[in-house]
Parts: sequence; structure tokens; C-alpha cells
Amino acid sequence: MSFAHEQVLPVAGGFGSLLPGGGLRRGSVVHLGGAVGSAALVAPLLAAATAVGEWAAVALLDDTFGALAAAEADVALERCAVVRRVPAERWATVVGALLEGFTVVSAVVPPHVRLGDARRLVARARERRAVLIAWRGAWPAEAALRIEAGASRWHGLERGDGLLAGRELTVVVENKGVSRTARLEMPLGTSLGSIVVAPVEAITTAPVTPAALAG
Repeated sequence: MSFAHEQVLPVAGGFGSLLPGGGLRRGSVVHLGGAVGSAALVAPLLAAATAVGEWAAVALLDDTFGALAAAEADVALERCAVVRRVPAERWATVVGALLEGFTVVSAVVPPHVRLGDARRLVARARERRAVLIAWRGAWPAEAALRIEAGASRWHGLERGDGLLAGRELTVVVENKGVSRTARLEMPLGTSLGSIVVAPVEAITTAPVTPAALAG
């Protein structure tokens, strides 16, 4: 294994091309925001671990997990643990325990996470060389990478009939104060290698803002 792969878990397809180094840096925290479209981005990040024979975990506040969609996105389900209905008051404890044994942990963030708890999870991820994906909720601590899923448009039913063929998703990626906005074209029922990036709309030095997601 190369030194680069020891430091970064590659994310396949066009989505990976938007990320620094083409993937997830071990020992870091990624904040993944966006009410709807963010669910489509979780699976490619989980697959970064299972593709190299390592383990991923998902911590949910409810029972919702799209196993079929995850499998279609090349997540090896036999290497992906799902913890459902995590109580908000025990969320930090559960996520901290998962970071001890899993390479990538995607955790839906409950409301009102304390700054101290968030910072301890940042330190735990760094110590264990794991990746914490703080998903959906507000993340009060630092994050090496911030990804925001914005406008989403489905294809295949333009005339009111037919079958869904795929979706187009606007994504903003912020790293070290630089944000990139692009559109991901994601065919349904295909592997991550089929995700392509439309021409980048903007490269700015401003942090991600709601206005950046318009359109």
C-alpha cells in the first residue's frame, strides 16, 4: 500500500475528484450537510472504507438506512454495521465507541450537541486514524472538510411517465476556506464509477453559505 493510500481513503467516481487528495483523510472529521441530497453522498464515503477491506459504521437516530442503495453504491454490507435509534443523550458515547473499531463512522448528528463532546470526538478520530462523518445536524466543532448537498433534480419522468433514470445533485465542498461548487450526475442502479461531475460552476475563497447552494 502506498503512503498516500495510508493517509487517504480513495472515494471512487466523480465525487472523489472533488475531495482533497481524492478521498477521506484518516484521522479527520467531515461535516456532511443538506436535508435531502446528503443521503446520496453517505454511501460513497462509506464505500471508501469497505473497498479497501476495512469496516464502516452508521449511527442513526431512527430506523432509516437504505441498504439497497448502499449496496448499489459499492458498499460491502458485510463490512458495514448499522446502529439504529441511538438516544440523543448517549450519542457522543456511542459514536466514540464506534470510532475505536471502525475506519469510517457516519453519524446523524442530533440537535444541541455540546461543543465539548464534539471536540472529544474530533480528538478520538485523530487518535484512532478514523474518519467521522458528522451527518445532517449542526456540527459545533472543527471539521477538516465540509460538504453541503444542495439542489437536486431527478431525471426520467419529465413527461409524467417512464422510469427514474438518475438524479443531478449540486454539491459544495469546502476545504481550508476554499469552496467548490459542482453538479454530480448520478445514474440510478449503477456503481460509483458512473458518477460524473458536470463543469464546476464556481471556485471561491468564501466559506460555504446558503446562498452558494441556490440554483
